[in-house]
Amino acid sequence: MTGSGRQHRTEWSQRRKSRHHEQLIRFSLFACTLLSILTTAGIIFVLLGNAVYSPGQSQAFFERVSVREFLTGTHWKTVDGPEGRFGILPLLSGTLMVGAIASLISLPTGLGAAIYMSEYATPRERSIVKPVLEILAGIPTVVYGYFALKFVTPWVLKPVLTGMLGIDLGAYNTLSAGIVVGIMVTPLIGSLSEDVLRAVPRTLREAAYALGSTRLDVCLRVVVPAALSGILAAFLLAFSRAIGETMAVTIAGGSRILLTANPLQEASTMTAFMVHQSSGDNSADSIGFKSIYAVGLALFLMTLVINLISGWILRRFREVYQ
Repeated sequence: MTGSGRQHRTEWSQRRKSRHHEQLIRFSLFACTLLSILTTAGIIFVLLGNAVYSPGQSQAFFERVSVREFLTGTHWKTVDGPEGRFGILPLLSGTLMVGAIASLISLPTGLGAAIYMSEYATPRERSIVKPVLEILAGIPTVVYGYFALKFVTPWVLKPVLTGMLGIDLGAYNTLSAGIVVGIMVTPLIGSLSEDVLRAVPRTLREAAYALGSTRLDVCLRVVVPAALSGILAAFLLAFSRAIGETMAVTIAGGSRILLTANPLQEASTMTAFMVHQSSGDNSADSIGFKSIYAVGLALFLMTLVINLISGWILRRFREVYQ
C-alpha cells in the first residue's frame, strides 16, 4: 500500500470516529432534553390525576369541590363533609403579599448591584463582588426561615414597630417572610440584570459620553432603557421564584390561613399550606390530602403564566444591535 493510500485510510478512520462521537453527544443531549420533558409531563399527570380527574375509585379534588368555590371562596377549612371550606383566596393573598414584599426588597437592591458591577466596578472588584452576592443563592432556604424568625423579627422589626410605633407584631408575620425571600432572590435579579446590562453595546455608552453625559446619566438614560426587556424578564423570574418559596415562608410566616392584606399578621402561603398539610395524618383518599394537589396545580399555573409573560417580554421588546 502506498503512503498516500495509508494516509487516506487513516483520515477516513478518524472521520468515522468523529462521526460516532458526534452521534453519541447528540444522543446524550437528546436524552437530557427528553428527560426534562418527561419530568414535566409526569408532574402535570400527577397534579391532574389527583386534582381534576381520578380514573380510580378515589375521587379527585375537583370532583368533590366546585371550581367556582375554589377560586372565589374566602375561607379554607380542610375537613370532610359540609363543614369543609376550600376557597383559595386566603392562600393566594398570603402568597402574593410575600411576593410583593420580596419584590420591593429585591428589585432595587438587585438592580443597583447589577448597575454597580456593570458600570462602576473594576474587573477586580467585580470578580469579588459577584461571587459574594451569589453566595446568598447558595444558602439553604430553611436557614433563611430561621434567620427571619430569630433575627429579623425580634431584632429588626420589633424594636421599630413595637418599641417605637406601638404596633403589635407577632413572632410569625408575613413581613419577615417577605423580607428574607427578597434577600434570597436578590442574587437572581442582580446576576441576570448584570449580564443584560453588559450585553448593551459599548458604542451606545461612548456616544452618550461624547455628548457630555455623566456616568449616572449614561446608566439611567441609556444603558438601563436599552436593557429594560431583560431586566423586566429577570424581575418576573425572580417574582416567580418568590411565590414558589417554601421553607422560609413556612417557618417565618406561620400556618394561619387568613384572608388579609396586613403584612404584620400571620398568614399562610400556598407552599406553606402544602407543607403543613402533607405533614399531617391525612389518608390518601381524604379531601385534605387531595387539596394539596389542587393548590399545587394552581401554583403551577401561576408560575407558568409568569414565565410565559417573561418570555413574551423578551421576544417583544428585545433590542437587537448589529
